[in-house]
Amino acid sequence: MSTIERSKIRVMYDLAQEANNEDLIHFEIWEPDFDTPTHIIEAVTEAAHAGATHYTSNVGLPALREVIATKMATENEVEIDPDREVTVTNGAMEALYLALQAVVAPGDEVVIPTPGWPNYRNQVRLAGGVPVYVPLPADRGFEMDASRVTDAISDATAAVIICTPSNPTGRVYDFGELETIVRAAALHDAYVIIDEVYEGLIFEGSTRSVAAEPAHFDTVLSVNSCSKKYAMTGWRLGWLAGPESVVRAATVLHESTTACAPSVSQHAAIAALTGSQKPIRAMKDAYEMRRDYLVDRIADIPHISCPRPEGGFYAFVDVSALDGSSFEIAKRLLYDHGVVTAPGDGFGDAGEGYLRLSFATGLEHVERGCDRIETMVTSERE
Repeated sequence: MSTIERSKIRVMYDLAQEANNEDLIHFEIWEPDFDTPTHIIEAVTEAAHAGATHYTSNVGLPALREVIATKMATENEVEIDPDREVTVTNGAMEALYLALQAVVAPGDEVVIPTPGWPNYRNQVRLAGGVPVYVPLPADRGFEMDASRVTDAISDATAAVIICTPSNPTGRVYDFGELETIVRAAALHDAYVIIDEVYEGLIFEGSTRSVAAEPAHFDTVLSVNSCSKKYAMTGWRLGWLAGPESVVRAATVLHESTTACAPSVSQHAAIAALTGSQKPIRAMKDAYEMRRDYLVDRIADIPHISCPRPEGGFYAFVDVSALDGSSFEIAKRLLYDHGVVTAPGDGFGDAGEGYLRLSFATGLEHVERGCDRIETMVTSERE
């Protein structure tokens, strides 16, 4: 535990709470600002009244696993056996944890392209593994560079973790680049763990998963959840899909730790994945409108810039022209201008000089936040 570092996202969140300023604009948030759609809540209420409040099997309700298999086939072009190749988890975070515990032995290396979500680093260490960081090219907007990643893969590699759309950059990685990485990993008997929790919020690009290629399925582990797409972060419902041997090992650990995902949340997921998608499309449209506004505003502010997010609800803003580290800049922005952001160095050294801004907040807040950022940049660069 002494090697585990706190996320800078949470550090900034705590500093914002301590600031006791009711006029803060929160760009550090990492969850949808929408409530779970009504039809999902109604379905869960009905299920709970009908007695669906008990343990389920460790792998999850058969009906939910069938629904997940159908979703993956229709949206991601991945064919899985719902009885043997998927296990339902307490959010995608547990799915990732179970996957790493299942495939990483003490001392194994895990390759992590950066900037990347800080929990990857900590979960690798909790599995006894060694994180190997691969900086993606900032001058190309942090697009995936397969050659950089494959150069880091060796016989010591147990897994590669890739999040697409990316947290924090919003990039949707090129399918061909991902294929190259999967093939290189397979040559070294390594898995590729694909974190796809933002795939329901892709604005440009396909939702087809790299696990869709039959030749890849045996070495690709897919992690996903209902949290982001369906505004269900608090329901803690995710899944891990992949080859039977890994899913079986993950389920044994699941049984020994949390037993099963909450029964009511599993019914919520069935309603989410099979019910009306109209409110989901409305949320996605709102994110896209905010994304467009934020990117255009940042482009109009001298000295800062950001690559255009192709998915998710984050923008990764280059503030390297300002004085100090990204953490120092984030704190000045908080204390002097009332805007809370996530410092880029919290996503690895490749993120130094950047701030992650979440547009999972109302357009009015995005507008006011951009006004304050512009004020800060102007005052510091006059």
